[in-house]
Amino acid sequence: MRPSSAETVRTLVAGRLPGLVHLAHRPGPYQVRHVTDPDGRVLMLVPVVSDLAAALRPAGAARDAAAVVLDVLDLPPAAGAPSLGRAWVSGWAAPLDGATAREAAVDFATVEPTGDLLDVGTRFRLYRFEVAEARLDVAGEVRRVPRDEYAAADPDPLHPVEAALLADLAEHHGDQIAAYLRRQLGRLGDRAGAPPRIVRVDRYGLVVSLGGPGARQRARLSFPRPVADHADLARLLHPVLCRHRASARPA
Repeated sequence: MRPSSAETVRTLVAGRLPGLVHLAHRPGPYQVRHVTDPDGRVLMLVPVVSDLAAALRPAGAARDAAAVVLDVLDLPPAAGAPSLGRAWVSGWAAPLDGATAREAAVDFATVEPTGDLLDVGTRFRLYRFEVAEARLDVAGEVRRVPRDEYAAADPDPLHPVEAALLADLAEHHGDQIAAYLRRQLGRLGDRAGAPPRIVRVDRYGLVVSLGGPGARQRARLSFPRPVADHADLARLLHPVLCRHRASARPA
């Protein structure tokens, strides 16, 4: 099992990666600090004195909302790791005020606890939009994600700590992980030459890189069940990481 396109889009636009905003008939794109709230709506934290703030002001329009596209490109966490792709989500962004802005600031802080949220209403303003259309580009293949699937999906809980997880596994558990991967991969792991290594991890499993430069292959190993969070992953991997220690104990 692997993440669906809807889950991947929700993961990419969750707010852990840099984002760009495109607006129709505006020069752009504009860098933006953004997150998504629990319902998948996009929140943008915009300085009131900025090119983006000026672009978001409707020019002679009756409505307060502006048509925007949020563009987020995945940043692989390790050398040789495949990209999750590029996500685009679009909708009509409207400014928030009063109690609505305060509630949105709490949602924003849950993902990115920046002190600039204390200045919402003075130096900064929050904008929000419902996602009307979502797309995922993976290696040039564009997949459209239905709105209901996007709304029902959840961001991957391991994505915010993926790079740290990979570094920890390689630095502190390299031998145990290499032995585990060889057991799971069987002959494929034996033929790889260089030790197999984990290059991506998500709630459903691991992506493993095999072979040396110029002859690399990738394989996916699925978990017996999706993991809920970092702590759940640690419990799942505990038998693997502690196997060597247990076998080394005297009888």
